[in-house]
Amino acid sequence: MKKVITAILAFVVVALMAFGYWDAMKHREHIGEKPFDPKETIFEHLGDAYGWEVPFNHNMRIPLPIIVVDDQNSLHCFLSSNVAHGASHDGFYIAQSGDHKGKVVGTDANGKEYRPLDFSITKNAAGIFISAILVVLMVMSIRNWYKKHQMKAPRKFTAALEMIVEFVYHDTIRPIMGKEAPKYGPYLLTCFFFILTMNLLGLIVIFPGGANLTGNLAVTMVLAVATFLVTNLTGNKEYWKEIFWPDVPVALKLPLMPVIEIFGIFTKPIALMIRLFANMMGGHMVVIVFVSLIFIFGGLFGVAVGAATSVFSLAFSLFMLLLDTLVSFIQAYVFTILSTMFIFMAHPQHHGAEHEQITE
Repeated sequence: MKKVITAILAFVVVALMAFGYWDAMKHREHIGEKPFDPKETIFEHLGDAYGWEVPFNHNMRIPLPIIVVDDQNSLHCFLSSNVAHGASHDGFYIAQSGDHKGKVVGTDANGKEYRPLDFSITKNAAGIFISAILVVLMVMSIRNWYKKHQMKAPRKFTAALEMIVEFVYHDTIRPIMGKEAPKYGPYLLTCFFFILTMNLLGLIVIFPGGANLTGNLAVTMVLAVATFLVTNLTGNKEYWKEIFWPDVPVALKLPLMPVIEIFGIFTKPIALMIRLFANMMGGHMVVIVFVSLIFIFGGLFGVAVGAATSVFSLAFSLFMLLLDTLVSFIQAYVFTILSTMFIFMAHPQHHGAEHEQITE
């Protein structure tokens, strides 16, 4: 009986996918829309925007606030819906081409296009706020449980969160940091849950998900800079001594080794930034490419072939989404463990202290 139900559900899903594709293609033909451009579609979905896309309706978006300062230092605030579909508001509009394509621009007194100071709450900015709020709610759920139930073991979602905290802190941060773990644990755990939340939200196609946060180089750069600042601002005298005056022959100290060590200070956060960005961007891109194959084959060989291709493309897309879910955890963990190691290496006297204690 279960096999029959499974087969019926599979048939219904396939039929809906094929019908949905057929309907989309017919709608394109009816309104005379331009042919499907996979490159434009991929980068549009991976990039930032002034509105949040509504599922199954590419022309509708949830408006977000646009905040700009013009060339006369006047502040303008309005919703992105006022400049949607080529419209203009207070002299501002979204550029459709050129160097500022997809950005809010204005026109000065000479009729020349210029880029105002832009403080808008874009999709990525809103996604960061949503991720931060979710992380705070998750932490508060654990706190409220123990405040209410004392030392009783938590249940359901709270129990899963506590299990993750135990794994990351007691099995990763504490073995590396030792006595310094309580000092840096809050920052490292915040990094883990913040990155994990952004990764998972990016896999959801509907609001509040869909923002490609960790696939944005600016976001991963800020995370990497945060680790860079924590590492170098808390580094001790021994750490800086090893950089500017390492224990090597004098002939190597000046100027070769300090240059190499200083260069290494900056390569660590760059590696953190690019590793997280490349892995998450690649995962999102593969999923969108598989979905794009439906429209590519449909445009080349007709609606029937596109509908048949949709079954295989969406199956591969589903597989990649499941794989991306695993990668979301792995990349958050890798960023956290590398940050832990970088911070620990900024306190080299603890190496010797712990080694002497173990030897004794």
